[in-house]
Amino acid sequence: MRTHGFIRWLGRVLATALVVAAGRATAGDWPRFLGPHGNGVSDETNLLERWPDGGPPVVWDKAVGAGYSAPSVQGHRLVLHQRQGNQEVVEGLEAATGKSLWRYAYPSHFIDPYGYNNGPRATPLLTTNRCFTFGAEGRLVCLNLADGALVWERDTGKDWLIPAAFFGVGSTPLLDHGRLLVMVGGQPDAGMVAFDPQTGHTLWESVGRKNWEGVPKSIWPGENIFHWERSDKQASYATPVAADLNGRHRVLCFMRQGLVSLDPRNGVVDDSFFFRAPVAESVNASDPVVVSNEVFISSAYYKTGSALLRVRPDNGKFEPRWRSRVLEIHWMTPLYRAGYLYAFSGRNPPDAHFACVELETGKLMWDVDERWAYGVPQPPVFGRGSCILAEDKLIVIGEGGLLGLFKVNPRRAEEVSRFQVPSLEFPCWAAPVLAHRRLYLRSEKRLVCLNLAR
Repeated sequence: MRTHGFIRWLGRVLATALVVAAGRATAGDWPRFLGPHGNGVSDETNLLERWPDGGPPVVWDKAVGAGYSAPSVQGHRLVLHQRQGNQEVVEGLEAATGKSLWRYAYPSHFIDPYGYNNGPRATPLLTTNRCFTFGAEGRLVCLNLADGALVWERDTGKDWLIPAAFFGVGSTPLLDHGRLLVMVGGQPDAGMVAFDPQTGHTLWESVGRKNWEGVPKSIWPGENIFHWERSDKQASYATPVAADLNGRHRVLCFMRQGLVSLDPRNGVVDDSFFFRAPVAESVNASDPVVVSNEVFISSAYYKTGSALLRVRPDNGKFEPRWRSRVLEIHWMTPLYRAGYLYAFSGRNPPDAHFACVELETGKLMWDVDERWAYGVPQPPVFGRGSCILAEDKLIVIGEGGLLGLFKVNPRRAEEVSRFQVPSLEFPCWAAPVLAHRRLYLRSEKRLVCLNLAR
């Protein structure tokens, strides 16, 4: 009996190890939200140094279903999560041509209460043999990457008590050391849940009332203590970030209530930092940025602004370095390079601007303020945007489909090129994807592939 038990245990370990090992991206892949390193930085080289007059060459351009989910690329496959009619569809495409390779669909009844589109928000997570997706209603699905066959699925909305999200489920899962970490948002203490990536079984659940009840609401003068309610939402729209802090491996989760540092092996929380706007109709959506033993977070709602936190080496607690409204980031994750952050700040298009900020001090270095006037014809502007970094240049996509290229320069905004992608229109809210020198851009209706090879 002991021998049989050991064999079963060894089988589970080896199967999980296979999935984890498969999570290692090969050169040029973009297998998860914000790319191979989860920070928007690409390792690609030999890219166009500036756009041609007519823009980068179009490789393919096709109509797609609704959603704000960016595509992911592993090898020759691209996976897109989209809404078509009354179904959420996970589709495998040939990355070089856009040709459909396989399709997996399931019913969806999600209706965005604020009138935005009803498609998925989270980005597919790919390994060399698996595809993980997290739908707008909280359906967690694991598929075979080769043919789209179902491996397992979990309906988190039924398995946990989860208050309805404002804009649907939008936090992309993270695969870390043999655990699939998902911001489920369950009450009262299942904000984060770890799953076995091989089987979908629950490994642990953590974060909630026990972390937030009675903590100081430090951003609100005169309102000092947070009291947990059963209806409180926990899930945000930020993706968990893995990092080594003071020699300890941790996962940073920017929840609706604020930032949490936890041990991914067991879900034990080191510390929580309350960081939330004072009204219910608000979200945290920008991923934490980790630099050495410091963490930057930001939100655009109701003067919440930004904060830089130091993680203490003795106990893992957060220690504020500075707080400011120098950046108020709605959804994009800022790009960090050599001591500086590059980000789009502003909650709405009319007040959005592209800025560079010194990380250690919060000092504004430069600011590109292009106003978007509603109802008045204007030259193309970026509005709110997203950007990635490759070969020391920032590739920017504005929410109206304006594509830009900037040199990384903390002294001044050094724009190299800009080009309005003809088939893209507002809103383009998915981050750019760069894989094998091809740039993939998504709007609500179209997916465009451009050739950036020099």
